[in-house]
Amino acid sequence: MEKPVDIFDRDAEWAELVRYARLPQRGATLGVVSGRRRQGKTFLLDAVVRAGGGFMFTATESSEADALRQYGDALGSFLGESTPLRFANWDEAITRTMTVAPNGPLPVVIDEFPFLARASPALPSIIQRALDPAGQRMNTQVRLLLCGSALSFMGGLLSGTAPLRGRAGLELVVRTLDYRAAARFWGIGDPRTALLVNAIVGGTPAYRHEFTQDDTPAGPDDFDDWVVRAVLNPARPLFREARYLLAEEPDIRDPALYHSVLAAIANGRTRRGEIANYLGRQPADLTHPLGVLEDVGLAVREDDAFRNNKGVYRIAEPLIAFYHAVMRPAWGDLERAGRARQVWPRLQRTFLSKIVGPHFESVCRDWVRWEADADTLDGFPSRVAAGVVNDSAAHTQHEVDVVVLGRDDDGKEEALAIGEAKWNEILGVGHLERLEHIRALRGSACRLLLFSGAGFTDDLRVRADGDPGIQLVGLSRLYG
Repeated sequence: MEKPVDIFDRDAEWAELVRYARLPQRGATLGVVSGRRRQGKTFLLDAVVRAGGGFMFTATESSEADALRQYGDALGSFLGESTPLRFANWDEAITRTMTVAPNGPLPVVIDEFPFLARASPALPSIIQRALDPAGQRMNTQVRLLLCGSALSFMGGLLSGTAPLRGRAGLELVVRTLDYRAAARFWGIGDPRTALLVNAIVGGTPAYRHEFTQDDTPAGPDDFDDWVVRAVLNPARPLFREARYLLAEEPDIRDPALYHSVLAAIANGRTRRGEIANYLGRQPADLTHPLGVLEDVGLAVREDDAFRNNKGVYRIAEPLIAFYHAVMRPAWGDLERAGRARQVWPRLQRTFLSKIVGPHFESVCRDWVRWEADADTLDGFPSRVAAGVVNDSAAHTQHEVDVVVLGRDDDGKEEALAIGEAKWNEILGVGHLERLEHIRALRGSACRLLLFSGAGFTDDLRVRADGDPGIQLVGLSRLYG
């Protein structure tokens, strides 16, 4: 079962799916595949089913009777039945499904499983019973895979007292491509252009092929034209995608409230109290909507590196952040065809300050956590975050963009490095001295990291030359 050449990256995911689909032991097994929409889950599973000669059913939003009819048609066609199969209930359908692999392992995929389970709440319990070793399970080698994009629902399938708790032999999350893989996927060789594109569309594979028809910036000079023709063009599907992403989440009952919460975060109100003030509400009122946004994978809460009881919220999907900070305030103008070229120049400052700057800081933290070698940090990071350091003598606080934390021999958390990240600013000795002051406030001997998308002064390069305690990280190193 070789991975098809048209599947980009996803080597680890493919290997896990193939391993699961070919498990040799007797008995039916269960796997769960989840991930945000547009990540290529269905594409991956379809390839596994084709390679393994299995069966795949993609559910739609429908009634139980209609879903059973569709399922019977699909299963009957797969089995070569002369007439469609008809099932009175899901108990019959799942029982029949478990008979399709008597002679060897066979992948069976039910995609968009949340649609079925919402129309038929007993379905997880029916599957659990079918997997019971005392029942039919040992007479078949079905490798059942349930797939869905509703993250909160899919996570709940295997948690707590859920019927399928403890039944799964595979729990695979198909994540977005990281910034390096995304640059290769989009075919962008220039790091600056790659990061600017990533700040808008992130690592969602579908946004290159289906949503932009393979339209990529030809280089730095083409980036603004690409934004106008591919992102801010009301005739292109990417234009309204951020709105649809929210509307597609079944757990979101009041879209207006959630859009407002996301708008507050996109505009720099990242703490709960700041979001509440932005919306004119009490902080306690936001517990539920913020929790739902985290559950569906649209927002994340990041703890302060130095104060675990403090945290900030970030939007997990760059396109949503771009929509709320850049597009939404100018929506009336942008909706008129042909206006984007006149509107984009006045939106660029907001784009750089509210989107690219924070995104660059996030990429720098990702680089330290996953790409930097041990020599860069003189240790192995266990956590990377932003943080705030109090300066009581100066009656102020210092924000630190990158804090790299590791564990000492006793298991105690310690700072391995602190860093400054500036996208459009040339960093100099003054930035280094600021970090040295913060390090002294912490009483630490950690390393100092300076990240810049614009470069470094000669004086700073001289200071860093030959000193492993000062690391300069530009775009070529981030993408190297």
